[in-house]
Amino acid sequence: MALNPGRGPVTKPRSLDEVDRGIIEALQRNGRASFRGVATEVGVAEATVRARYGRLVDDGILQVTGVTNPMGLGFDAMALIGVNTTGSPEPVADELSSWEESSYVVVTAGRYDVLLEVVCVDRHHLLELTSRARAIEGVVSTETFLYLQLAKQVFAWGTRNGEEAEAT
Repeated sequence: MALNPGRGPVTKPRSLDEVDRGIIEALQRNGRASFRGVATEVGVAEATVRARYGRLVDDGILQVTGVTNPMGLGFDAMALIGVNTTGSPEPVADELSSWEESSYVVVTAGRYDVLLEVVCVDRHHLLELTSRARAIEGVVSTETFLYLQLAKQVFAWGTRNGEEAEAT
C-alpha cells in the first residue's frame, strides 16, 4: 500500500477483519493494555495480537501514543488555520506538515484548500506562524481561528463505518 509518512494511506486501505477491529477497539479503550490482556478480550492467542498489532502499525492504520491537552501543558495558543492556495494544495500541505508546530494538516474540499491545526507557545508565536504560512509559495490567503477552550478531543471512535455498524 502506498503511504505518505505522517499522512496515512493515499489509497483505499486494506479491509479489517473482526480480530483487527477487536484489537483496535481494545487499544482505543486502553492504549496501555498488554498484548495478553487484549488477546483475552478479543479471544485469540497473544501471538496473534502481537503479529496483528505489528501489521496494523506497519500499514499506518494504528498508532498508540500518549495524548495530551496542549493547553494543559502550558501552550497558550492553539488555532485552526484555513489556507487557500493557487494550483494544487498538496505541496502546501506537505510544507505545513513538516512544521514542528503543526498537529493536524488536511487537504479539503470546501472553503479552504488546506486546514492546519497548530500548537504555539503564545500568541506572538502564532502570529509568526501565520506570517510564515502566508509566505509559502502558492498560498493565496489564510484565516486563523484561535481556540479559546478545548471542549472535546476524541481519539476512540471505533472501527466500523456506517454500513458495517448497521450490519452488525
